[in-house]
Amino acid sequence: MEYISHSVAETEDLGARLAAVLAPGAVVAYTGGLGMGKTAFTRGLARGLGCRGRVTSPTFTIVNEYDGPTPLFHFDMYRLPDADALFDIGWEDYLDRGGVCAVEWSEQVAEALPPEAVRVTIARCPDHEDWRSITIEGADAL
Repeated sequence: MEYISHSVAETEDLGARLAAVLAPGAVVAYTGGLGMGKTAFTRGLARGLGCRGRVTSPTFTIVNEYDGPTPLFHFDMYRLPDADALFDIGWEDYLDRGGVCAVEWSEQVAEALPPEAVRVTIARCPDHEDWRSITIEGADAL
């Protein structure tokens, strides 16, 4: 399903809506360039999961963890060379912890992602620089 977001707030709201249909253990795989709104979408995802804490990009830490009824593990794969590096940081342990894994730059580690991962692609709308086209694949009832 494709959505048009007219603002950061709408992008966050769409993330919160997705959270409502995710089961513990879900993986959300993002693709989209720098500054497209992946972290904003994740802020909404965290809010929808009931997580506390300020959501920031994990660019330099690789993963940020947010506690809540369903925890959120927010990964940034931009600096990882390949999927093997993901396994080195305990990817399988995160998958087994019953939270939701949100993975920015998922194309860097595509072979490590489960086939049932929800795919979220965020791109700039050609006619409106501040708007985003957000395509979500693999999530039912959104």
